[in-house]
Amino acid sequence: MMAAKRDYYEVLGVQRDVSAEDLKKAYRKLAVKFHPDKNPGDASAEESFKELGEAYDVLSDADKRAAFDRFGHAAFSQGGGRSAAGHDPFDIFKEVFGGAGGAQGMGGIFEQFFGGGGGGGRGGDRETKQRGSDLRYDMQITLEEAAVGVEKEIEVTKLEACGGCKGSGAETGSKVVGCGTCGGRGQVVSSRGFFQVSQTCPRCRGTGQTVERPCPKCRGEGRGEQTGRIKFKIPAGVDDGSKMRIAGNGEAGIRGGPRGDLYVVIHVKEHELFEREGENLYCEVPVNFTTAALGGDIKIPTLDGGMDLKVPAGTQSGSVFKVRGKGMPSVNNSSSRGDILARLVIAVPQKLNADQRKKLEEYATLMGDDSTGEKGFFQRAKEWMGG
Repeated sequence: MMAAKRDYYEVLGVQRDVSAEDLKKAYRKLAVKFHPDKNPGDASAEESFKELGEAYDVLSDADKRAAFDRFGHAAFSQGGGRSAAGHDPFDIFKEVFGGAGGAQGMGGIFEQFFGGGGGGGRGGDRETKQRGSDLRYDMQITLEEAAVGVEKEIEVTKLEACGGCKGSGAETGSKVVGCGTCGGRGQVVSSRGFFQVSQTCPRCRGTGQTVERPCPKCRGEGRGEQTGRIKFKIPAGVDDGSKMRIAGNGEAGIRGGPRGDLYVVIHVKEHELFEREGENLYCEVPVNFTTAALGGDIKIPTLDGGMDLKVPAGTQSGSVFKVRGKGMPSVNNSSSRGDILARLVIAVPQKLNADQRKKLEEYATLMGDDSTGEKGFFQRAKEWMGG
């Protein structure tokens, strides 16, 4: 008597509302577990593998899944060793794992996941040119330079293509051949029981190629250390910590590979007068007592010199005046600029001569007890405390 078929959802260990992505994950996990390559001679594992293929073939197809949900196994005819739809379980395995099936199935899985290959190599079919390394250069500029933009020239020591072999690494007349260690794959595979691990080939360093006779100047590296100068422009409005990418100015690639990039990190020096916050600049400006009391013009600093600011009579210490359009430009919009916010601080003289002291005492007498508003303050404080 033939055993009853198990429910396909039960076979894959999933709920009936499982998503297509989770269904695929469940199949992949179990297919690796029961694959014949991992279980040689195990008839039970082979049957489980076939059962998994049949279940996934049905549930991964929206129409077949709907039919199964409604009618169960009765919705399909069966055919010996194949799924309900007549598909070989190894074909299904290939579709899910991107072409890895049959006797070489498990090797294909590891090639897909670890970047190497299981079993024999495809000698000489790899032609990889490794990209050169990126470089970093830290540069300090002033706030004034950041405000207007500036062109800079720097000196950088880096690996450049060898002049003797023009980057090939081969002596003149010598050929570039497939690496004999990795068979041209650029990677070597080591086995750890069932698992296989791919690593960069130590001989060709991942290029898959070696030279018959290395260039005597660079010893087959194809590169040599050189010092050169690079010019570039820093845009107006750049902020502290900004990173600029200068494409193609990093190190040369290995044996003709593409060049890396140069990244310049900008550090804006601390300014003696201004503090920056975004596109706005903040500063403190001292003003003498008489100008604050009577009103008048004072000079405030700007990045391009200075300008006059009219202070109204009775200006208090700590008052902030905004000068529009005199701050930092926007790095993304050169027509937009921030503001300068100047905080006025009343300057109190530290030394007075006899005549100055006399005049101030006369002023204090004329103002009476409430020359600074203290009387009103203390009266309000007394009322607040219930006095």
